[in-house]
Amino acid sequence: MRRNFSAFTLAEVLITLGIIGVVAAMTMPTLMNSTQGAQYKAAYKKALSALGQAVTLNVALDGGSFADTEVASATTPNTDGKLNTADLLRSRMNVVKSDTTAGYAFPDVKAEVCQDTNKHVIPCAEGTTATSVALNLDMFLFLNDGIVFAFDKADTGCTNVASQSGGTDKVCYGAIDVNGQKGPNKVVKCDKAAEGAACTVTSPTDIYPVVYYDQTILPADDAAKAVLYGK
Repeated sequence: MRRNFSAFTLAEVLITLGIIGVVAAMTMPTLMNSTQGAQYKAAYKKALSALGQAVTLNVALDGGSFADTEVASATTPNTDGKLNTADLLRSRMNVVKSDTTAGYAFPDVKAEVCQDTNKHVIPCAEGTTATSVALNLDMFLFLNDGIVFAFDKADTGCTNVASQSGGTDKVCYGAIDVNGQKGPNKVVKCDKAAEGAACTVTSPTDIYPVVYYDQTILPADDAAKAVLYGK
């Protein structure tokens, strides 16, 4: 008895593989960007939480917060008993290196900043129009999980008198790079949208401007806020 066998021809197999390859080539970049973006977002939230917890712990154990910093931060621990931002974080976090240069391409970072009539940086009140200002980042703390916290080493007494009475009305600004020397080393940006539309970020990157004062560290522009508070 003669049997009939049905099978795919070589041409059919090659055409099918070609279609699969085209579809994969079209979807893989989007999938990879989405996965990377989720990793950056998670690392950013982790870094904010870790920095905030470090300051809160220091307040509980030693009584010092960002508001109590008195002298400029240095790459080596301060020995005169006066607090600086770098020492505050060194005492509560695993800082593997502190330096006055990032050692890699660190882009200009801007923050949405409010100023008083004397051009002093102050907390942004509800309804206040902020201006975009380039930050002076000249101190870099490298943490053991690859995160870099950058700030102005000269900033001291970072406080918000709305939340803490007394002191100088001054908040400070810095940036978090969630993966250090690894790329893309780009500051997070809002998606392009119609004028007046709320900021959305569909592809988070790895550098986020932050504002810090007292025991608080928060996102410092609309894009960083959108990543932290968005879905």
